[in-house]
Amino acid sequence: MKAVIFDFDGTLANTLPVNIYGFQEVFKKYDQKDYSKEEIKEMFGPPEPELIEQNLQSNELEEAVAFYYQQYEANHDRLVDNNQEIVQMLAELKDRGVKLGVVTGKSRKSFEFSLAELDMKKYFDVLISGDDVKDAKPAPEGIQQALKKLNAAPDEAMYIGDSDDDMNAGNEAGVHIGAAKWLPEYQSSEYSVEPEAVFHEVSGLIDFLEKKDVD
Repeated sequence: MKAVIFDFDGTLANTLPVNIYGFQEVFKKYDQKDYSKEEIKEMFGPPEPELIEQNLQSNELEEAVAFYYQQYEANHDRLVDNNQEIVQMLAELKDRGVKLGVVTGKSRKSFEFSLAELDMKKYFDVLISGDDVKDAKPAPEGIQQALKKLNAAPDEAMYIGDSDDDMNAGNEAGVHIGAAKWLPEYQSSEYSVEPEAVFHEVSGLIDFLEKKDVD
């Protein structure tokens, strides 16, 4: 395997709690609506400003987006753990010469903030945010962009994510697909496209890749 490309939220970082909290606060403040965690998850897909625009009834869109980012940054440290197992896994893959990338639906602003807070940026050869694509996952555009930049063929690469959209995007891009269930919060429990592997432990990915290399 020449390249491993990851989703971010719920895959590389347990950021779903801060995402959900930020959106809940926005809809509470601007629409006086209380959405459950599951209702917010149903909205996931596009970058945050687009998600707010699609679901907000209030006309104060600009203020609402600014408020979301304020909540995201103010509560990041409180709600997002720095997972050392994931950091060690990235370092090990990098040491083995595997090219690493991220394809996320997050906006570039929140993505860069989280990468800096978790000191993760140094591990990646390519970073594709929701702002960098025309069509969000489950469209394969982001993964295709990453493959091109990594100079990797689809059969030499794996995409790992936590949602059904991730599995579909990877399948459409023709790469190997793996489902991450190694964090406390992930988006999907079931998938419409069967992943090649389901990882309940971070260490499982290295084991899987080693077996692939032997095969």
